[in-house]
Amino acid sequence: MKPEHVKDIEVTVAVVTVSSTRTEETDTSGKAICGLLEAAGYHVIHTMIVKDDTSAIRASLFESLSVADAVVYNGGTGLTPDDCTIEAVEPFFEKKIEGFGELFRMLSYEEIGTSALLSRAAAGVAGGKAIFCLPGSTGAVTLATGQIIVPELLHIISHARG
Repeated sequence: MKPEHVKDIEVTVAVVTVSSTRTEETDTSGKAICGLLEAAGYHVIHTMIVKDDTSAIRASLFESLSVADAVVYNGGTGLTPDDCTIEAVEPFFEKKIEGFGELFRMLSYEEIGTSALLSRAAAGVAGGKAIFCLPGSTGAVTLATGQIIVPELLHIISHARG
């Protein structure tokens, strides 16, 4: 049973992979996100791969938000010098969804132990749309998309739109 404040709306999603090495053929994480979202009835209408570069990531954010209700980033959320997805995207959050990162790290801890603390997974809303930033591993995106994003995306968009 869904809560009364969850609207019966169609939600479109953009999936953006941040990587300097992945290609359309090798982007298993992006494909996993798309597959899980589509299997749950969401419409993935835009996908792209961008380099680990703040300007490129921000350009992809503006492009994605112009066509979709939600954007799911994967990659660039770690601690290496090249990882800049959080720095590129987070300044545009009007509201941060603090519990997303907390819940993701808790669930990750159950799978990978204390290495989960290296994740800077984050989420927020901007302009009535949801933005998620996930680590780039296929295991991490499967966990986050399947256990958090899919069950809560409609609820998040319903609240974000007001």
